[in-house]
Amino acid sequence: MNEQLQLVTTSQQMQQVVAQLRSQQQRIGLVPTMGALHAGHLSLVEAARQLCDCVIVTIFVNPTQFAPNEDLEKYPRMLEEDLDQLRALNVDLVFAPGEEEIYPDELTATVEPPAIAQPWEGVHRPHHFAGVVTVVDRLFRIIPADVAFFGQKDYQQAMVIQQLVRDTDIPIDVQVCPIVRDQDGLALSSRNRYLDTPQRKQATTISACLAWAQNMVEQGEYSTRILVDSIRQQLREKGIHQVDYVAIVDPTTLAELSCIEGPSMLLMAAHVGDVRLIDNCCLTP
Repeated sequence: MNEQLQLVTTSQQMQQVVAQLRSQQQRIGLVPTMGALHAGHLSLVEAARQLCDCVIVTIFVNPTQFAPNEDLEKYPRMLEEDLDQLRALNVDLVFAPGEEEIYPDELTATVEPPAIAQPWEGVHRPHHFAGVVTVVDRLFRIIPADVAFFGQKDYQQAMVIQQLVRDTDIPIDVQVCPIVRDQDGLALSSRNRYLDTPQRKQATTISACLAWAQNMVEQGEYSTRILVDSIRQQLREKGIHQVDYVAIVDPTTLAELSCIEGPSMLLMAAHVGDVRLIDNCCLTP
């Protein structure tokens, strides 16, 4: 366990620490989070630990990626518990800035997200990705790491960030790490704690539909319309009526496909009670 975990709260101090690490030729891994850490986040930390000399985790609940009707106020904040988990994984540095450190008065402009942000999540959370790319751009400039680690659960977000890095020539490698699931199949998310027991059981329908689709494709069903219509029917049968999208898309462009001819991504977003859940999987013929 790393008793020496260093907590940094100001951008200036963080930049000084990173400059020192760079002067020592340290390979720096960055894991951006909003805290309320679970095994999914910790898998990103472990990936960073394997590939890098120094691991920096950021904990910042970013207000600009929440719409007015979303759960910014009740989003869980549990810094001490998070720090305990990170100490156990030998994390070197945690950057937990206040809002004024990321958004000082003179930094009001948002970064325009790339076109890949427009479909799917972009339709249902129209300002979300502008907030995401703005905060990620700020973090990448404060912490010029070698590698940044993101989870596949937020697949479109990972693609948006990879495109941001290409478009703006930020010299950072974006690694996308596999989804971590609970024993019942539910993809781990900080929002899962809002589900009561019956909702939790209902929510597992989403991952069950992903597994069903993978099985159907392995058996030779390549029509995306047949697969999507059947998944929507399965969700309805389990009482999940508010479905934002079920889509089978090109893994690079996120354009919708009519037929599965190569590796394709199945993306889903649905509401269970008041909780919005997203999930995805790769379908390979």
